[in-house]
Amino acid sequence: MPGSEYGRSPHAWLATVERRAEFRRAAGLRRTLTARDADDELCDLACNDYLGLSRHPDVLASAAAALHRYGLGATGSRLVRGSTAEHAALEHELAEALHTPAALVYSSGYLANLGAITALANARTLLVLDAHAHASLIDAARLSGAETIVMPHSDPTALAALLNAHCTPGTHPKRRAVVVIESVYSVDGDLAPVAQLHAICRAHGALLLVDEAHAVGALGPDGGGVVSGSGLAGEPDVVVTATLSKALGGAGGVVAGGAALIRHLIDTSRPFIFDTALPPAVAAGVRTALRLARNSDQLRATVTQRASHAFTVLRGAGFAVVAPAAGVLSVLAPSATCATQWAAACREQGVAVGCFRPPSTPDRQSRLRLTVNAGVSQPEFARALDVVIATAPSAAQQNERATA
Repeated sequence: MPGSEYGRSPHAWLATVERRAEFRRAAGLRRTLTARDADDELCDLACNDYLGLSRHPDVLASAAAALHRYGLGATGSRLVRGSTAEHAALEHELAEALHTPAALVYSSGYLANLGAITALANARTLLVLDAHAHASLIDAARLSGAETIVMPHSDPTALAALLNAHCTPGTHPKRRAVVVIESVYSVDGDLAPVAQLHAICRAHGALLLVDEAHAVGALGPDGGGVVSGSGLAGEPDVVVTATLSKALGGAGGVVAGGAALIRHLIDTSRPFIFDTALPPAVAAGVRTALRLARNSDQLRATVTQRASHAFTVLRGAGFAVVAPAAGVLSVLAPSATCATQWAAACREQGVAVGCFRPPSTPDRQSRLRLTVNAGVSQPEFARALDVVIATAPSAAQQNERATA
C-alpha cells in the first residue's frame, strides 16, 4: 500500500547513502583510493614498513620460493587444508621472538584482535578499553558482547579505580576483566605504561591484552616488543597481539601467549576457524623478515634517531607533535579539510604522508601521521621534513598546543 513500508521506492536506501556521503564531503571526511605504481618515486613517510624489509632481497627470495612450492593461496582454512609447514614454522619463530610459550597466526592483524578478544570475553566479562584503542580492538569489544568501559588514555590511576569499582571481591566475585591496550598507539605513536598497567591488572585478577602492532620489530630486545622489554613476556595474565604488516613488511597477524590460550583459540576463535589461511608465500617472507628484524639493531636505532630528530625539528617549527616512542609521529592539523589539503600539498612536492581524520582519530582532531622508514635515505628524509613544514597551513603552527 502507498505510504507503507512496502510502498517506498526501492532506491530510498541509496538516497540515504548519498546524503551521508554529502555530509562527509562537506566535513572534509571523504576518503579517496589512490593506486600506487610499483615504481612510485614518492618519498614514503606514510607506509608502516619501518625497517624497510618489505623489499629486502632475502625476504622476496623466500616468498618467491614458497610461491612456486605452494601456489598463490593457502586454498583453505587453517583447520582444513590451509596449514602448511611455513605456518607452523612462522608460529614457532614468532613465539621464540616474542618470548612466549606459543603463538597462532591469523590472516591479518585486524582478525587477530577480533579473534583474541571475542574468544576471551563474553557477556559476563568486563572489558576495559583504552580511549585511544585501535578500531579493530573497538570492533572486537562490540562483537564480544561484553560490558565495555572506556578508560582515560594510558591512565593507571583511572584503571585502578575502574577495577576497584567493578571487580573487587564481594561486589562481582565471579566477574572476569580483560584490559585492552596498545603498547605504541597507532595514531599519536605514544608509549603505554605497560608495566604499571599490568601490575594493576594482576592486583585485581584481570587479564591484560597488549596490541604490539607498532612495536614488534621496532622496540624491545631484538625487536621483541614492549611486553618483552618490560619483562612481562610469557606471564600467564598477559596476551600479546600484533600485525605482521608493519616492521616485518608482510601481512598477517599473531596472538601470542600460553599454550592453553592458543588451544582455546584454535577451538573457539571464529576469525581463525572460518577464514582462509594466510598465503604460504607470505608466511615464508615474514619468517625471513622476522629473522632479519631480530638482528637489525642498527635499523631500529635509525628509526628511533630519525623519529627523535623529526620530533625536535617539527616541534621547533611550532607544530603540535607528540613525542614518538617508535616510528610514528603525529602532527595536529587545524581541521579535517586542512589535513587533507596539507597531505595533498606534500604529495605534490614528492612526499607521501598519512592523513588521519575522524573517525580514525580518538579525539576527533585531524592529523598528519608520519612514519619513519629506515629504507628512505637520510637526505630524502631531511627534505621530506622540509616539505611538511613548508606546505603546512599557517594555523597548524601553534606551540601552545604542542604535547611533550
